[in-house]
Amino acid sequence: MSTRTEITRTAPARSALDAPAARVFIALTRIALGFVYLWAFVDKLFGFGVATPPEGSVLAGQSPSAGYLSHTEGALSGMFQALAGNPVVDVLFMLGLGAVGAAFISGIGLRLAALGGTFVMGGIYLSMLPLSNNPIVDEHLLYVLMGWMLAAIGAGSALGLGAWWQSLSWVRGRRWLY
Repeated sequence: MSTRTEITRTAPARSALDAPAARVFIALTRIALGFVYLWAFVDKLFGFGVATPPEGSVLAGQSPSAGYLSHTEGALSGMFQALAGNPVVDVLFMLGLGAVGAAFISGIGLRLAALGGTFVMGGIYLSMLPLSNNPIVDEHLLYVLMGWMLAAIGAGSALGLGAWWQSLSWVRGRRWLY
């Protein structure tokens, strides 16, 4: 006589990331990170006097990279000082700040935003080595890691346009555009 084994089906385990409160905090983290980049872009462009005085703004004809890069003192300062004021570096820096900020705020293209953020904040991190307060970690490295974490968990669909973006026919299947 055979014994019948009954298999009970259970719902797949839910991740804590699926909880409504977690999705709200993920979205707020994504938007706040985007604002870090976008504010730096806007302040350097217009010179609101917070980090960039009006006379130091891009619209006043100033280089957004010269002020910082020409005064680096770290181990790689020679390399970064050579980049100071270079028009190509200035354009890439401003495009990086603006595009990364807009992507994180909207939830669109987070993988590309994480890559762009790695170049922008990773470059700033490298320009500061050795760090003065902590031998390994500062906020620039945290911004890079946070960007990749948000991209990895698909944070663009948490109160953002990520799900809509991924549903577009020319984006669907191209995971690097997510």
